[in-house]
Amino acid sequence: MRIRSALTALAVVLAGLVASAGSGTAAGTTTTAASCGITWGSAEKSAGELSDAPLTEVRTGRQDCYDRVVFEFAGPVDGYAVGYGETWTEGEGVALSPYTAGGALLRVSLRAPAYDDDHLGTLPYAVGEHVANLLRYPTLRDVVFGGSFEGYSTFAVGVRARLPFRVLVLAGPGTHSRVVLDVAHQW
Repeated sequence: MRIRSALTALAVVLAGLVASAGSGTAAGTTTTAASCGITWGSAEKSAGELSDAPLTEVRTGRQDCYDRVVFEFAGPVDGYAVGYGETWTEGEGVALSPYTAGGALLRVSLRAPAYDDDHLGTLPYAVGEHVANLLRYPTLRDVVFGGSFEGYSTFAVGVRARLPFRVLVLAGPGTHSRVVLDVAHQW
């Protein structure tokens, strides 16, 4: 009798595990790409024109459905090209993949300089330097400065895997503008 009760309880537990495995959600997971409404895809995205407003800050953030990299400029900027693939340093042509953590690499080219009118750098990073501490980020693994040359600024963004991403251009704060890169936690 006890064996039959134990086997029945085991069968109920296993049925519950099989049902939850078939639903596509892991235990403890509160969001999925479908519940987040993510339909971004992973194809290259580009827009905008070259600007002379310098890049002043790079920061990152974690959201429920995606990780974010924000590039802030001292003036209006709307130009970028972002796609998966090798990233090269501006002006030198050195590949950044050996120095960038992650299973996939996003190549970020911003159509604005990281220096002012006197050609003084506006960011505290040297070429090849890691820009952010991404410990405990679900998707982002690394952000590496690739330099700025002839009005273009480059970054290698290492991510866990090739995942959907989007790029937004936002006005503000004040006269500043931002190019925002969001990378989804999952498909």
